Parts: sequence; C-alpha cells; structure tokens
Amino acid sequence: MFGMSLPEIITIAVIAVIVLGPEKLPETMINIAKMFKAVKKSVNDAKASFDQEMKIAELKEDARKYKENLTKTTENVRKKLTFEELDELKKGVNDVKSSVSDSMDSIKKGIDSVKNPTKAIKDAVLDNDKKEA
Repeated sequence: MFGMSLPEIITIAVIAVIVLGPEKLPETMINIAKMFKAVKKSVNDAKASFDQEMKIAELKEDARKYKENLTKTTENVRKKLTFEELDELKKGVNDVKSSVSDSMDSIKKGIDSVKNPTKAIKDAVLDNDKKEA
C-alpha cells in the first residue's frame, strides 16, 4: 500500500497511538478512511468524466465522417444525369436508331436490286412514269 512495508505501517500505527491516544484513534481512523474514500471517488469520477468526453469526441468524429460521406454522396447524385438529360439522350439514340433502320432498308433494296436486276429496272421505270404524270 503506497509502497510501504509492514514495519513502516506498524511504526506509523504506534506513533499514532502515542500521539492521539486510544480514545481519539478510532475516530481519526474513520476520518482518514472517509478522506481516502472521498479521494478515490473523486478520482473515479474524473476518470469516468474523461472516458465520457473521449466517447463524445469519438462520436463527434464519427458524425463528421458520416456527414462528409453524405455530402460526397449528395454531390455524386447531383452529378448524375437528370431525367431531362436522360430524355435527351434517349431521343438522340432513337434518332440514330431510325437513321440506321432507314439505311438498312436502303441497303436491303440495293441488295435486292443486285439479286433481281429486272425488277429493279421495272420499279425505276414505273417510278419515273409516276413522277412525270
């Protein structure tokens, strides 16, 4: 206890009995015990308060990290395409699709004319007659 050995404690007890006397010694021992108890309670309270402050600091740090993550996510969502931009892209894709489809029809007609040249000549002559009339 406090780095004292048994002979030192006995020496202190003998001096206390001589100085205080047997009448006041029990009361003094109780007061000393109360004082140690109060000091111990104060140390434990300070320790608990320090631990609580550390936990609060950790919670604040976690909250700050979550806030940063939420802010980053919000910015990323804002950077995503809006519905209007998506509709514009969809319209552009549909225009390209129809253009490709028209080109494919034209290519198919060209292939048919190569396979059946008499029909192609006949259709060309009939188209010219319709345009002249």
